[in-house]
Amino acid sequence: MSRRRAPTAALIGAPTDVGASERGASMGPEALRVAGLQRRLEEYGLKVVDRGNLAGPGNPVQGPVNGYRHLDEVVFWSRLVHDAVLEELRAQHLPVLLGGDHSVAIGSISAVARHCRTAGRRLRVLWLDAHADFNTHQLSPSGNLHGMPLACLCGFGPPELLALAGPVPAITADCVRQVGIRSVDPGERRFVHAQGIEVFDMRFVDEVGMRATVEAALAGLDADTHLHVSFDVDFLDPEIAPGVGTTVPGGPTYREAQLCMEMIADTGRLGSLDIVELNPAFDVRNRTATLAVDLVESLFGKSTLMRRRGQSRDRPGTDPFVPRAPVPFPAVVRSG
Repeated sequence: MSRRRAPTAALIGAPTDVGASERGASMGPEALRVAGLQRRLEEYGLKVVDRGNLAGPGNPVQGPVNGYRHLDEVVFWSRLVHDAVLEELRAQHLPVLLGGDHSVAIGSISAVARHCRTAGRRLRVLWLDAHADFNTHQLSPSGNLHGMPLACLCGFGPPELLALAGPVPAITADCVRQVGIRSVDPGERRFVHAQGIEVFDMRFVDEVGMRATVEAALAGLDADTHLHVSFDVDFLDPEIAPGVGTTVPGGPTYREAQLCMEMIADTGRLGSLDIVELNPAFDVRNRTATLAVDLVESLFGKSTLMRRRGQSRDRPGTDPFVPRAPVPFPAVVRSG
């Protein structure tokens, strides 16, 4: 696909962990800045503006009420994020949301959905995560809203979070592609299947390789499609990315993740980005933040490609990334 002229990227910090099970994701935005996110993106010719951090309520550290922990605080943050992301989209900027736990995606994707409806564009949400994040208060034993953002966006959740984008649901399941899933609660798994979300779990990646996985997840993108990437850092294997609150073994390796990001960049369709669940409290010398920045660089143009673009690959069967016909696999259920 042809590349568009790179827009201005706007960094928006959402320093909150009110939706999470563990404290610490509120420090994620600063960890990404310390790892040099703005400078590294500017080195690739991208104009970057840093809007600083949004200011919202702190974490009251309370138990669930009617099945939800910290609902009022999550609603407040979601509205803040929605308004900030929508403002950047209306200015024709590419918003980069620096989380924060994954509940902030309720606000960012609601804003993107609203913008796409206004502009008459299709939306594709690429959800890179170890978890499906499709719980409800009936299914979740914890009530943590960082396990429910995608369900809320698809119309299943507290009313205060469903109508941020106007119409309910904000998005439909057919615009979502999940990659890297490997920890799903049993009831959540059934619910995901009932909604028809397209899931490329780690079993799928193991069977067909990352290249075929990403090709399938990105199939159908065109010039009228806005691609939103919601990058939960626990998508990565904890051996290379320990700085998250909910580690799940068996995730993508560095090279698999790098390939995934480069293939997304190759589409030229990236329109908005979340970077979430980075938790410096669990990290080692900012190692995970540095890795996340490295991968985000690839989303914006850094490439390990040495051969000329369009040059034929090795013969089928000799290249570990030769695509094979994707075969649907159910989401793998593991305790997490």
